[in-house]
Amino acid sequence: MSSPSSDIIVLRIAEIFLKGRNRNQFFNAFVRHARRLVEDIDGASVEALHLRALVSYPPALRKQCVSRLGRLFGLSSMSPARSCEPTMEAIAATAVELARAIPAGATFKIETKRADKRFPIRSQAVSREIGAAVIDATGLGVDVHAPDHRINVEIGRERTFVYSEVVPGPGGLPIGMSGSVSALLSGGIDSPVATWYAMRRGCSAHAVYFHSFPYTGDKTKEKVLDIGRLLARWQGALPVHVVHFTDVQKQLRDAGPAELAVVLYRRMMMRAASVLAMREGSGALVTGENLGQVASQTLANLATIEDAAVLPVLRPLITFDKLEIIEQARRIGTYETSILPYEDCCSLFVPKHPATRARIEDARQAEASLDVEALAIELADDAERIVLRGGHDA
Repeated sequence: MSSPSSDIIVLRIAEIFLKGRNRNQFFNAFVRHARRLVEDIDGASVEALHLRALVSYPPALRKQCVSRLGRLFGLSSMSPARSCEPTMEAIAATAVELARAIPAGATFKIETKRADKRFPIRSQAVSREIGAAVIDATGLGVDVHAPDHRINVEIGRERTFVYSEVVPGPGGLPIGMSGSVSALLSGGIDSPVATWYAMRRGCSAHAVYFHSFPYTGDKTKEKVLDIGRLLARWQGALPVHVVHFTDVQKQLRDAGPAELAVVLYRRMMMRAASVLAMREGSGALVTGENLGQVASQTLANLATIEDAAVLPVLRPLITFDKLEIIEQARRIGTYETSILPYEDCCSLFVPKHPATRARIEDARQAEASLDVEALAIELADDAERIVLRGGHDA
């Protein structure tokens, strides 16, 4: 009689296998973050194999584990599976168990991967024998070309398992493997999505929010912090600096031509965010800017705004359509919070006809009456630092 099978989730890596000599560092980070996501689930554990990982868990908590692991950057896909002994009897019993969930009248196919060449039966023969056992037990039909369901058998050197479901992961690289970035986070739809994409490329994120109290009230601040908590669920914690921008924003409004106001605000944000970013050890700034979406986001304006930054500026959404950004915001869970009706500071003191082709020399001339570098440092020094933790699903 074969030993009973056990519940596991097979985690498959995304781009990590391309990393050559650094592969182990990426894989170790992947496993470490997988463990963080399930660390408070009693009975859950993560086992590292060769460029994949297995998560053991109590059967009743399958949905919770899958939901959490769906926030694991570097994950290509995962499969709830049954681990069993590497014998034909045990594999057949496990496959039959999974096949019983297939509706009557549907077709199936067995697909076998035999990574352990010591196993005495070749992959095609395993598939034939297991398929025959499933037919005998369930009466299901076989379709090797376009089956309704696939039952997959993987015979490895360390573990053998059977599964029928493949759940897509977020892809990308493990958090922290690409360094740190500081994201200019507002209460809108775009900047949280841009921050998420930076995280997805392996960046650990710090956020900077510019708050113009009392014009933007406490509800606006709490909205942004709520968005930050949602993003923190993807990396464990998210430090946020709340920059009190009102007085400096008024000085900028009065410093130059009205049509340059928005560009001047954004330039000062770049300066202050650069100061905070360097204090946090970030290597770049991230914004939600999108080419041509609003008046401040023309090529000329973007160049003039970036001129004030000390660090490189990354714009993950630069070529996205708005509908694409909205769709992604829904997927990552920030959309419903982002559309709450509270304004951010960039909507304040905005002229009727903002400049769309601002020149760097004009912006610098408008700022000449102000000590902009000292103002940026003052904004950074007076900022409130909050560490947000997103928690886990119930």
